[in-house]
Amino acid sequence: MWSDTESKEDYLNFGEVSQIVTEILETEAMLPVSIGIFGNWGAGKSSLLNLIEQQIKPDEWIVIKFDAWLYQGFDDARAALLETIASHLIQAAKDEKTILQKSKNLFARINGLRLLGLMAEGAALAAGVPTFGLISKTFETAKESLDGIQNETESKQIVEVGENLVDSGKNLIKPKEKQTPPQQIDEFRKEYGEILQDLGKKLVIVIDNLDRCLPANAIQTLEAIRLFLFLNRTAFIIAADEEMIRHSVAEHYKDLSYRHQIDYLDKLIQIPIHVPKAGVLEIRAYLYMLYAIHQKVPPQKLASLRQFLETHLQQSWQDQSLNPEQVAKTIEEQDNKALLSDFERANRIAPLLANSPNVYGNPRIVKRILNTIKMRTKIADKRQMPLDEAIITKLVIFERCVASDVVTKFYQLINEEEGKPLLKELEHNNEPNLSTLSENKPIQAFIKEWAKLEPKLSDVDLRAAIYLSRETIPLNTYIAQLPQKARDALSILLKTTSNIGSPTIQNTIQQLTVDDQISVMEALIEQLRKVDSWDKSPNGFTGACLLAGNSEDGAEILTRFIVELKNKGIKYPWLNKRLQSATWYKE
Repeated sequence: MWSDTESKEDYLNFGEVSQIVTEILETEAMLPVSIGIFGNWGAGKSSLLNLIEQQIKPDEWIVIKFDAWLYQGFDDARAALLETIASHLIQAAKDEKTILQKSKNLFARINGLRLLGLMAEGAALAAGVPTFGLISKTFETAKESLDGIQNETESKQIVEVGENLVDSGKNLIKPKEKQTPPQQIDEFRKEYGEILQDLGKKLVIVIDNLDRCLPANAIQTLEAIRLFLFLNRTAFIIAADEEMIRHSVAEHYKDLSYRHQIDYLDKLIQIPIHVPKAGVLEIRAYLYMLYAIHQKVPPQKLASLRQFLETHLQQSWQDQSLNPEQVAKTIEEQDNKALLSDFERANRIAPLLANSPNVYGNPRIVKRILNTIKMRTKIADKRQMPLDEAIITKLVIFERCVASDVVTKFYQLINEEEGKPLLKELEHNNEPNLSTLSENKPIQAFIKEWAKLEPKLSDVDLRAAIYLSRETIPLNTYIAQLPQKARDALSILLKTTSNIGSPTIQNTIQQLTVDDQISVMEALIEQLRKVDSWDKSPNGFTGACLLAGNSEDGAEILTRFIVELKNKGIKYPWLNKRLQSATWYKE
């Protein structure tokens, strides 16, 4: 399987784009500059940032990488970014006493602003200290934190710590004379510029994962960037999904018109660069590299393969064909049958992955599809199922590239043996009636192309493959395999929020057989496994508790899941309180 992290190698011919960005940075007349690297989730923004960073000359630049998402919920994004920059300047100036002292002064100024965030905003502004909006955020966070503390002693300790921090902040940045917020900002910018000038270096701040942040954090980071804009010898490279950032602006500044929402980002980003969309040729080359990595091709041969594919992409206007035997021979792996088989599969599936509206050539989605295929293949091997990777690949692509309701209908037909005639007609290039699956013309066109993909499935018993897929296909596809009473119960339990089940809910549960109770509980837990945040009770958990109270087998399944949650080391106060009164729960 493949790690779901950004690559430091160029597998998608991003080299030309990264060189353009590097040339902009190396042109003195272009500085200061802010560059936006825009693209959808998984399009390759982080990988492109890695390539740019590798091409920046370390003797000329100080490179600072800032992941805005890491600070979400733990720190004010503005203060965190300012402190990160000051820390890097201190490190760069460690051998120059005069510059080092200036850098420490800059750090102290930022740290002081952070500490003063615990004071009332009006008092801080009256003292001539700009708060950058830290006050309201700090009080908000403090209030939320104190709401969860039941111990009066703990509350007093927190207040005392806060008062000590404020006193430290007052002593740390006592101004020689009273300064207004604009004067404080001017001093900050002046000190920063002098440090860079003395160091004789330029500074580039690379900001990633901004589009993963909540709107408030995204805006805070952008506001901190604004403080540095138009300062000499400084560049910002900001990677984000453009639409997500505009959504954050709209959420944060609710009264802004659509035109002003667009203007907000356009004024911060001087040079927008969009990550190139991966087409059929790029996805094919990407698959070749991933398969070669999986087959443990030696590093030197991998480098030769990457260079060969990159050259081929650059010259693709001359010839778009790619022969697996020729490629394997280039890296002296012509006798590697498994690798040749993978390369041939890459040629077949690349057009579907590049053109499907549900994948659209997204490299991260492509990698996740391959990981799903490998996971199912390993499970099939362990369970001695009569399935090879080619069959699993074809079905996984179908599941990912069409709507979940189409998958449900298709698998129902196969389970009822009515799908065999449909598959035969598709595979023999006939014109079957696909309206039973979907009325959507593009989906019908995709299904016809998908059916041409080897291997043929009309003579294969697919029941094992469908059983195998139930753990990774959408919940509603799994629901389709439940009896009607179990489906009705699952639907009710997913929506219920009352800890005391109504007579209707109790009656619905009691009508389930023991097997159905287990199936419904498994379906509920599959839904709960998808929950990202357990700060409060998620949809389905109350229903699962009600089912556990009426089913010994269901209680055992839910208890094992709760123990898994607790073993992650995360405390859920609401959960502990809820379990105190649960007679069915025993660890």
